[in-house]
Amino acid sequence: MSKIWRVRPLYTIIVEFLQGKRGAVIDTELFKALKKDDRDLSFRAFNKTLMKLEIEGIIYVSSLTKNKRHVELVKS
Repeated sequence: MSKIWRVRPLYTIIVEFLQGKRGAVIDTELFKALKKDDRDLSFRAFNKTLMKLEIEGIIYVSSLTKNKRHVELVKS
């Protein structure tokens, strides 16, 4: 990952994206959309941010299949 700081934090971008998608999306779709804007984004950093948001109660992540997760915005 690059040592350059983002102008907007990743967790803010994720919440804004979910608000635009009516509050729910598949994790792979979310990662691809974020990757378009930030080519240095790693899947590990993405998962770490999702975990942080879930612990804070902002999103809810549930498993659909082995490799797919449903990411849902709890509060806006």
